[in-house]
Amino acid sequence: MSLLNLHLKVWRQNGSQPGHFQDIEAPEIPDHASFLEMMDIVNERLISKGEDPVAFDHDCREGICGMCSMQINGVPHGPEKATTTCQLHMRKFRTGDTIWIEPFRARAFPVLKDLMVDRTAFDRIQQAGGFVTVRTGAPQDANALPIGKEVADAAMDAAECIGCGACVAACKNASAMLFVSAKAGQLNSLPQGQPEKDRRTLGMVRQMDKEGFGNCTNQYECEAACPKGISVRWITKLNRDYALASVKEAFGNTPKVAGGGD
Repeated sequence: MSLLNLHLKVWRQNGSQPGHFQDIEAPEIPDHASFLEMMDIVNERLISKGEDPVAFDHDCREGICGMCSMQINGVPHGPEKATTTCQLHMRKFRTGDTIWIEPFRARAFPVLKDLMVDRTAFDRIQQAGGFVTVRTGAPQDANALPIGKEVADAAMDAAECIGCGACVAACKNASAMLFVSAKAGQLNSLPQGQPEKDRRTLGMVRQMDKEGFGNCTNQYECEAACPKGISVRWITKLNRDYALASVKEAFGNTPKVAGGGD
């Protein structure tokens, strides 16, 4: 085990008040520690000195929940490709390094405190269409609705999205198209999602626009930053589905979207 002596520049901000970078020395950090464990060590030292610890989101620490969203040296989740912040280890850094740590930057993700941002905009997009309506009662047999392997594999690929917001943070326009396309595409690919496909697509895209996310300009930064490797081909599919749903709606063939559209 090696010990790293690091210099941190950490963003400190309380709500809507102006923020600033704080210089924090972080000596003797074990190289086998994860990035969040390093932050824990730093916070323990700050608390022992009577200072305010750095606020940051975390939950599972297993790369599943997407809560551990930080901008590390200008890159969402840090320098390791297909890795969440909690799964990033300090052996990727060298002693003497200066590490810049910021929250995800987007108008739709207002800063709550320090490195924590409000990502409930994603929740509202999900509520606008990220579900299927089914009758309650006895469960169906597993083979009652056959699903082809290619369809099932595609839906599972989209379902890997953990909603962390790295795609938004990486995009110069703060677009949420990769997130929305994955969440819509997961259900739109399956037989169970077909009855509400058009309404779902219109509802989620319009809610995304309402939340203030930017437009996609196809530079693929979102795919490069995604810790789960979600493909931009889902954006292509969403654009096609949205165009078709819009045409159907114009001719009165699509159910009205709750709270959206004219």
